[in-house]
Amino acid sequence: MKHKSTLLSAAITGAFIFSSAAFAAEPAKGPVTVGFLPKLDTDPYFQVAQTGAEEAQKEIGGKAIREAPSQATAEAQIEFINNLVAQRVGVIAIAGNDANAVAPALKRAAQQGVRVISFDSDVAPEARSLFINQAKGDSLAAMMLDSMHDMIGTGEFAILSSTPTATNQNAWIDFMKAKMASDSKYAGMKLVQIAYGQESEQVNQQQALALVEAFPNLKGIIIPAGIGLPAAARALEQAGRLDKIKLTGLAPATLIKKYIAAGQCQDIWWNVKDLGYLTYFAAQALAQGKITGKEGESFEAGRLGKFTVGAKGEVVLGPAIIVTPQNVGDFAF
Repeated sequence: MKHKSTLLSAAITGAFIFSSAAFAAEPAKGPVTVGFLPKLDTDPYFQVAQTGAEEAQKEIGGKAIREAPSQATAEAQIEFINNLVAQRVGVIAIAGNDANAVAPALKRAAQQGVRVISFDSDVAPEARSLFINQAKGDSLAAMMLDSMHDMIGTGEFAILSSTPTATNQNAWIDFMKAKMASDSKYAGMKLVQIAYGQESEQVNQQQALALVEAFPNLKGIIIPAGIGLPAAARALEQAGRLDKIKLTGLAPATLIKKYIAAGQCQDIWWNVKDLGYLTYFAAQALAQGKITGKEGESFEAGRLGKFTVGAKGEVVLGPAIIVTPQNVGDFAF
């Protein structure tokens, strides 16, 4: 009898848990609070993305809040994930510092009824419903490699990435390596080292100078990080080395405008404000059950128009552009 009672109790508890989870996953009846969790609090890139989210919020309602760590680590982001869950946000929109390390905390958030999407830098696909990508990763990698090739032709170059665990940078680097190995166009280019700036201006400056000292024949550096490229450009300018070392990568075009105009640097960039704007619309569509993250679903994103969910829940903002002296004036950030 005691055994039957225990089984009945367990069944009731299990049913309660299931029904609670099902209730928590019910579509919201209106706009919700979206908690944006970028990689780093001080990165101007994410500050501008937030202005796009706030523009979207004014158009369709809800709230767009932003919380971010002072260090670009997964451990720091996990604390903020838990904080956002405690605030009962409807959606967490995270730019992951480490795809896998933050996944358990995001899964726990989902179990508590919080929907999860990633933007800019993806997390493990099983830990989120959507990934709002600024541009196709392969296209960004190809453009960075082509930009470096256009500037140096042949010779040694290095890559100065952000952190060893950065999801998007690692994917770009892998693509560039594969492209160089398979395409004779790049036969004359030699990747001599991959260094890391640790999402710090000072470390990026130090690493850029160290690369130049370590490799006397170095002709260029690819820097796929918004903080790193301006920092490296300033350091090499002050050291009088920028005329010999060509730079390309990802950064707000306005921060390196003078280097682009001088032909010392190129940039691969997109409309950062639109990334935040699109992320907010996608978050609200997900929260309200208009989409689930399944391939082929579509939703409207205000002035940006209609978007379709691709494989593995990816939504792509659009193609980037190589910023050169000829078009640098077209970029407001």
